[in-house]
Amino acid sequence: MEFSLTEEHIMIQKAARDFAIASCLPGVIERDEMQIFPKEQVGQLADLGFLGMMVDESWGGAGLDTISYVIAMEEISKVDASTSVCMSVNNSLVCWGLEEYGNDFQKHKYLKPLAAGKKNNELYIGAFLLSEPEAGSDATSQHTTAEDNGDYFLMNGTKNWITNGSSASVYLVMAQTDAAKGSKGINTFIVEKNTEGITIGAKENKMGIRGSDTHSISFVDVKVPKENLIGTDGFGFQFAMKTLAGGRIGIASQALGIASGAYERSVAYAKQRRTFGKEIGQHQAIQFKLADMATRIEAARLLCFKAAWEKDHHLDYTVSSSMAKVFASETAMWVTTEAVQIHGGYGYVKEYHVERLMRDAKITQIYEGTSEVQRIVIGRSVLK
Repeated sequence: MEFSLTEEHIMIQKAARDFAIASCLPGVIERDEMQIFPKEQVGQLADLGFLGMMVDESWGGAGLDTISYVIAMEEISKVDASTSVCMSVNNSLVCWGLEEYGNDFQKHKYLKPLAAGKKNNELYIGAFLLSEPEAGSDATSQHTTAEDNGDYFLMNGTKNWITNGSSASVYLVMAQTDAAKGSKGINTFIVEKNTEGITIGAKENKMGIRGSDTHSISFVDVKVPKENLIGTDGFGFQFAMKTLAGGRIGIASQALGIASGAYERSVAYAKQRRTFGKEIGQHQAIQFKLADMATRIEAARLLCFKAAWEKDHHLDYTVSSSMAKVFASETAMWVTTEAVQIHGGYGYVKEYHVERLMRDAKITQIYEGTSEVQRIVIGRSVLK
């Protein structure tokens, strides 16, 4: 058992940290306030090879392990979770699913530019379309349909809460092809955003991760080529669940980063701010908060690393990823709330960043499987 990072991991950590400080920190408050998509920052992620980190080099990726991905996600999320969630979706939900289950035609046409993050020198990223107005945690209740019309599928329906909704070039869409089969009648399709019949709704006005673009996507008689079906008929629900298991490692890493960012700012503030003639870090009440922050963050990091290690070693990481996500997300919420408390009145204003981190933390308990869903996954495993 080895707990130290390799030289390559340390290099990736430094590259991600330098990028976050140099490129994400400037303007992060303004992007949050104005809901500005971090297009420049995501483009730089592509240049760093961070949009296809785990994709094999033969398909245009960086060929790195999942531990590297966790490390990079943590460092970027410390500063800007709106940028890191774009990176998470493209890596975990789009590129991984295509590489694992797509055919060579689909990989050549879509995976290569998605892993590179660019096509014809333009940003090229993906989105994962599963949630619907009546299908959130109950992902089997798909009302979006894809009717077999011989040469193509005809898609109709609406998807909700889509990260990268207006910025993505490619959508992976889960749709029902045979309602009588229930979840076994769900399939996954690759749909290009500029296809006729697609309408992108207004950007959601969110509490946190306000820079990321979250939209509803509607499909009205959208023609999807037969060759854009991923896997065999009826594989769509399994595709979604298997892909989300890996996605939870990404969101757990994001939550870890949000918590770490709030903690680091709290330590710095505790050394600077003085009350009753001494630094507030010298007060036991503050020391106890910092001690609990450090302990919970370290535990969350180890859970993320364990899930990533299992994934890299081709083990069943479903439960580990759920444990990492539920613990890291709840750690993020607790740590950021305490960070605001440590900062006092200053924690309640935007220039000290911790109020934004607290708002960003909340979504990690909700998307890609709520904390309640993670406990269902873990609980069922325990009872087995």
